[in-house]
Amino acid sequence: MRFNLLAACGLAVATLAGCVAPIPMAAPVVPSAPIATTPTILDAASRQIARNVVDSEMQRRLPGVNVSPYTDCVINNATTAELIDIAQMSRSGIAGTADSVASIVSRPTTTQCIAAAARTA
Repeated sequence: MRFNLLAACGLAVATLAGCVAPIPMAAPVVPSAPIATTPTILDAASRQIARNVVDSEMQRRLPGVNVSPYTDCVINNATTAELIDIAQMSRSGIAGTADSVASIVSRPTTTQCIAAAARTA
């Protein structure tokens, strides 16, 4: 009887050993790559449209003057977003391009660039 009891307990232990729930273990944390944001790309056509708008604004303010160096100063000191906005406003006929150009011209770096271009003209 003792043997039967031992065998039954042993069998129960062996059976229950397979029923033990696994200990949860945290998976290694793998740092995810940052989500890549697509930068706004200014295509050549939009850049040329913005350049033409800036050039015409500069010619309107300085008639008879070669404004190409001044236009370069404005284009070089504008952000990509500003150039896109100028091009889009021009394409859709929205007023405000003059204000956008004036805003860029009023920056100290743009003003310094225009002053340097005026000295060499």
